[in-house]
Amino acid sequence: MLGHDAGDDDGGPASFVGRNGELGALRTALAARRLITLTGPGGVGKTRLARRALEGAATSRGPFPDGVHWADLSPLPGDRLLPDTVADALDLADHTSRTLAEAVRAWIGARRLLLVLDCCEHLTAAVRDLVRDLLAAAPHLVVLVTSREPLGLADEHVLEIGPLPHSDGAGEALALFTARADAARPGPPQPWTPGRLAAAHAICVRLQGIPLALELAAAQLTDHTVEELAARLARRIGVLPAAGATRPPRHRALRTAIGWSHEWCTPRERLLWLRLSVFGGVFDEDAARAVCAAAPLRPEDVPPLLAALTAKSVVRRTPDGTGYRMLDTIREYGAMWRDAVGETDALRARHAAHFLGLVRTAEREWLGPGQRDAYRGIATGHQDLCAALDHYLATAPATAVELAGRVGFFWACCGHLHAARGYLERSLQAARPEDVDLRGRVRALWALGVTLLLQGEQDEAHRLAVTCEALAATDGADPRSALDAAYLLGLSHLLAGRPLAARIIADNALEARPGTPFDSPSRLRSHLVRVFALTGMGLFVDARAEAELLRAGCAARGEHWTRAYADYQLALICLFEGRPVDSAAHARAMLDGKRELGDSFGTALGLDLLAAARAAAGDEAGAAHAYGAGHAYWQAVGHPQRGTPELGPVREEFERTARGALGDQAYEAAFQEGVRHGHAQRTRSRAT
Repeated sequence: MLGHDAGDDDGGPASFVGRNGELGALRTALAARRLITLTGPGGVGKTRLARRALEGAATSRGPFPDGVHWADLSPLPGDRLLPDTVADALDLADHTSRTLAEAVRAWIGARRLLLVLDCCEHLTAAVRDLVRDLLAAAPHLVVLVTSREPLGLADEHVLEIGPLPHSDGAGEALALFTARADAARPGPPQPWTPGRLAAAHAICVRLQGIPLALELAAAQLTDHTVEELAARLARRIGVLPAAGATRPPRHRALRTAIGWSHEWCTPRERLLWLRLSVFGGVFDEDAARAVCAAAPLRPEDVPPLLAALTAKSVVRRTPDGTGYRMLDTIREYGAMWRDAVGETDALRARHAAHFLGLVRTAEREWLGPGQRDAYRGIATGHQDLCAALDHYLATAPATAVELAGRVGFFWACCGHLHAARGYLERSLQAARPEDVDLRGRVRALWALGVTLLLQGEQDEAHRLAVTCEALAATDGADPRSALDAAYLLGLSHLLAGRPLAARIIADNALEARPGTPFDSPSRLRSHLVRVFALTGMGLFVDARAEAELLRAGCAARGEHWTRAYADYQLALICLFEGRPVDSAAHARAMLDGKRELGDSFGTALGLDLLAAARAAAGDEAGAAHAYGAGHAYWQAVGHPQRGTPELGPVREEFERTARGALGDQAYEAAFQEGVRHGHAQRTRSRAT
């Protein structure tokens, strides 16, 4: 549960060096205090120290049996997305209409967990309020904060983290620098002669033992010797301070190291550095090329320049090797130059256009094998998509409507309902109606309606569905708009227990616009509503035939979302027909599809069906285990078990069957083991 994101002082890829006293003090505080704040200047190693101290803490037998949850706040430009970021860290895909802050408080409740809020200095007031509320509401919660300043709360235990010892010629700063130097220099390690060690020691003293500054300096050894680095740094900073003399502020040493790295970059590397600072989260090479390739940089120039900045530790690879990110302090330095040269507005426009293009592509590829990668790309780029929406809200609200409408369904499916609703409502309110084309307006209203349905606001969702239907009936409307309206209106009827009305809506829309199910995502979703309606009406033969047709077509195309719901229907039908083994097979297939997309709501539904199938087949212990795993996912969704009305009685019947066969004690033991397994599954899914 300890995530991969790092703050502005992660400390780099090499092994951890020293800090035994600070590690002991932090571990002691974590065992005795509820609010601990690690303070210190940027680059001093607060984030890396916290990670080191927490290794092994998130175990069932450890001090935090409900996990260690890490929220990196460094990419947030303001406090508006603070609750969203914390909810993501908790893996809370809340499907209710309460505020996200309320959902977070309720979800933590009586759990025994550690929440790490990393890099809080630019959000001190908002974090202070959030932490105060969480600690008051959750009696067993422990919060660890890293920041350049304390929060100023009562009972806050502050541990100030200083630089590594560096005055001694054999101190921890020297050990860190020599380890980084050996890793950076190509070829076999060179012996550390007295002359090289003396130069290295001088570098450590001039850079005040700040780990990030030392790492940036060591990265220059791909092209220079230690002696050359020491001489250049001496010219920049001046003579070494005498023992006991006043030393320059530590932030100056880090600033010097960053500026020094900047100077030693080529002009084209510096240009890419400042342009990459527009990304708030993880980015890949394609994104860097799309956003940063503008005169004088050509698209083909970006990959080698990106590799050069990575070698200099300006940019870092993500742990899985598929992306890149900048540490906060280095991003700030690039942004300063970006503003100074007047590129900020153009870069933000290209950045927003890139993410709009990414979502357009995701929509086009929804029916094929690109669907899974589209969901993952949108999940990875969540913070940058929010930045793109903020840009368009300020500069082009009609384009914000388009982007929110296109990304809204993806976000609703993978748990970002609060972000989807917020941006959809804000963009629809900000844009003048005459500036938004009919297709775009229906798409946005439709996505908002789906979001509200999943949050349990059926009446408002139904009203939006009727509005979409009326707009889609306008002369010249895109046929997809009518099918989208039919899907939303039909789904609204299904969740209200009106399958006949849902069937009529779907049939009318499909018959008025002839075609095959796979002509468009809108048509396919309307066919899915028809299958759900047939099952709800008890017409199992027809429902099974149509569900199998959809499933086969999806499998042939590599589509996951609809295929998973076709398997859901087939599992339910098989259960009603007394074929529990077949039902379990379809439930497992549904689970595979939903986990591929990161859909907690769909996974919860699938686990409930798998549990019922196991109970029907006589595997009561397996049923209790699956119900427990499903409970873990329902907790992440944030509300009691939901689904179409026919699922509720099935769930209740087979839960009673399993409990009756096992007895309360054995059932609860298997159920709790399933809960633990479900939490572990969610953690693994999040990590990948």
